[in-house]
Amino acid sequence: MERTVRLLKCCYFLPLAAALIIILCFETGLMREGGLYRENASAEFILLTTMELLTICAIPLALRLFKFKKIRQRLVNSPEGLLRCGLWRLAMLMAPLLINTLLYYLFVKAAFGYLAIILLLASVFVYPSAARCKDETKPLNTREK
Repeated sequence: MERTVRLLKCCYFLPLAAALIIILCFETGLMREGGLYRENASAEFILLTTMELLTICAIPLALRLFKFKKIRQRLVNSPEGLLRCGLWRLAMLMAPLLINTLLYYLFVKAAFGYLAIILLLASVFVYPSAARCKDETKPLNTREK
C-alpha cells in the first residue's frame, strides 16, 4: 500500500511540476507566447470546444470513478486495482490540465487558462493521501459515512 501511495503521489505532483515548468518557460521569455494566435482561428475554436467538453466530462467522472460498482470491486479485491484506477483518475485530470496550460500560452486565450485552473481545483479532491487510499480500498458497508 505504501508503494502505491508513493507512486500515486508522484503521478500527482509530476504533472503539476510540468505545468509549472511550462508556465515558467513562457513567462520568462524562453518560449514565445501567442505562437498560434492569428494563424489558426478555426483550430483555436475546435481545440477550445474539445477541451471544454473534455474538462466538463472528465471532472465528474474522475471524482465519481471509485463509486462505480466494477471499479469498487476491483479496488477491494486487488491490490493493484488501486494503482491502476488511481492512475486513470489522475490522468483524467492531469492530462487536460497540461494541455490547457500549454494551449493557454500558445493561443493567448483566457478560456484555456480558466479550464486549467478548474482542473487544478478539482485535482485537490483526488489527492492520493494514505488515509484516502486506505478508505477507498475498504468495502462500502464498512466505510464510515
